[in-house]
Amino acid sequence: MKCRVDCGACCIAPSISSPIPGMPQGKPAGVRCVKLTPDNRCRIHGRPDRPDVCVRLRPNEEMCGQAAAQALAWLTALEEATRPEASGED
Repeated sequence: MKCRVDCGACCIAPSISSPIPGMPQGKPAGVRCVKLTPDNRCRIHGRPDRPDVCVRLRPNEEMCGQAAAQALAWLTALEEATRPEASGED
């Protein structure tokens, strides 16, 4: 499956703990990555400085749904469910 044009959910919903060019501390969940273009494309896709978590995240039907809003909701729910506070970790 290819990424949906003008979605960007995977660059907004999840937190990224590793450095991103322009975001040396990573990014919090729900914040647009600085490398996301106005039309929701990744400026560093395919580059070696792209975080590993981004490289490993692949679009699929369950995650992406039928629209960008569904993808954002699914990824936000996943982010919330896997937060250390949600799982009982410190």
